[in-house]
Amino acid sequence: MKEKLILLMLLIAVMASNVWAQRGKRAIERIDREVQERVFIPKGQWMTGGSVSYSEHEEDNLNFLVLKDFEALGYDFKVSPYVGYFFRDNMAAGLRFTYSRDYLDLGNADVDLGDLVISLKDLYYLEHKYSASGFLRTYMPIGRSKIFGLFNEVRLTYSYGEGKNSTGSGTEYDGTYQKTNSMQIGFAPGLTAFVTNFAAVEVSMDVMGFDFKWVEQQTNQIETGKRRTSSGNFKINLFSINIGMTFYL
Repeated sequence: MKEKLILLMLLIAVMASNVWAQRGKRAIERIDREVQERVFIPKGQWMTGGSVSYSEHEEDNLNFLVLKDFEALGYDFKVSPYVGYFFRDNMAAGLRFTYSRDYLDLGNADVDLGDLVISLKDLYYLEHKYSASGFLRTYMPIGRSKIFGLFNEVRLTYSYGEGKNSTGSGTEYDGTYQKTNSMQIGFAPGLTAFVTNFAAVEVSMDVMGFDFKWVEQQTNQIETGKRRTSSGNFKINLFSINIGMTFYL
């Protein structure tokens, strides 16, 4: 009786192991999407490129809806070169550097809310920021195309910025100087399209990430203040669209 029971238990164990083996085999086949089977950009290539953006505005006695007698002058400038190396097919690692500068000189702005009028005068703001990023980028061709492809970029960024803002003029003048340090982990998927064998146009968008920022301020060279913020972004930001040119060497 004992021998029959032992043989029955061994038979059940063998059958169970075969079932799990078949399930494991089917699971592996199910998740194998062969994403890296097609080579879009081969191992050993270098990539370099960047993006540049500049915009300026000037308003003189502008009136729009509740905004009255608006006078302002300003500009925004940003340049971001980068370089990377493909250590595997369709996978690259590299560095990115960014410099940005923002300027605004607001002479006058009246906000007319009917019974309430808010007036702003002699506001000045200037900030420049330096950033360095390490990134890892993976590519995937669209179908069998050798021209169009998708990519996703993971970035780790450190930024340092200095800025100053002021209000008023003459004896009624307040000025604040600040230093900003920040760390960011972000994800930026995008689309690339080759226009020649060695050059491609890229469009990417920041869709999620974590940001940590530390700000130190000094007002009128007397008062000091600090601020620390942390945030997580899990949404599509249409204002974070980046368009640039990349060359593959």
